[in-house]
Amino acid sequence: MLSLSYKSAMAKKQSFFQTISHQINNAVQKLSSKPKVVKAPLQMNKAEEGFYTYALKKLKESGVPFLVGGTYALTLHTGLRRDTKDLDIFCKASDYPAILNVFEKDGFKAVIDERWLLKLYKGNDFIDVIFSTVNGLVPVDDSWFKNNPVVELFGSKVKIIRADDMIWSKSFRQERHKYDGPDINHLLLKKPKEIDWNRLMTRMEPYWEILFAHLLNFRFVYPGYRQNIPKWVMEELIKRQTDQLRTPAPINKISRGRLISPSYYDIDFDEWGFVDNLFLSKEYGDKNAH
Repeated sequence: MLSLSYKSAMAKKQSFFQTISHQINNAVQKLSSKPKVVKAPLQMNKAEEGFYTYALKKLKESGVPFLVGGTYALTLHTGLRRDTKDLDIFCKASDYPAILNVFEKDGFKAVIDERWLLKLYKGNDFIDVIFSTVNGLVPVDDSWFKNNPVVELFGSKVKIIRADDMIWSKSFRQERHKYDGPDINHLLLKKPKEIDWNRLMTRMEPYWEILFAHLLNFRFVYPGYRQNIPKWVMEELIKRQTDQLRTPAPINKISRGRLISPSYYDIDFDEWGFVDNLFLSKEYGDKNAH
């Protein structure tokens, strides 16, 4: 039979190691919760860096919920670094007037496209405040602000757009001069476990063929990483394609080209007799738009 003194000593020893283990776990959690520092693009002068530092500080002070997207979010998610000409900020459409008010009081000039974009200028520097896509299919809503990575960017702690929302918003950008397919491939390669596939499938339900095309493109580019896409996703999309093959073609001569490129499908409607399913005018979109 063990003596009481021995049991007491063992209990104290166990308590000591439990305390140490608890302290180590707390330290690890603090380290892991520390925001990752996102580096500036490859080429950026001090003036540009100062401008973005100031702009983010003003955004934080405004109290308006916002997310950082574009090149900086892509850098966080994939490690890919490239030059960029601006800073992409995402917010809800109902919130951009409050951001505009804050920056106009500080001497910024603004250009507004109420479909999707607010551009804020000061001198030669600017930021884009985005609340949808130019085709209106990807509006920013409350669900964008859940489970976002937090990083340190230009001295401010900010939230970054989730990988699945980046894929959704980039899927429709297929201009001749700007195609976001490689960005989608890199997100699928580097962040497969952070993609909410149920959410992404729901988001792209009416346009599942666009998602299917991007996933096939990824499988071609990275054949050794096809497992990054869940089997059930591919099986569901293949089933939809198989079912669609059994249905008759639409009776209308429709082109959905302007959903992926506002300007490069004009000939469909001007000369080839196609009908735009959104009844968009020729002037829809800007050839030089973001």
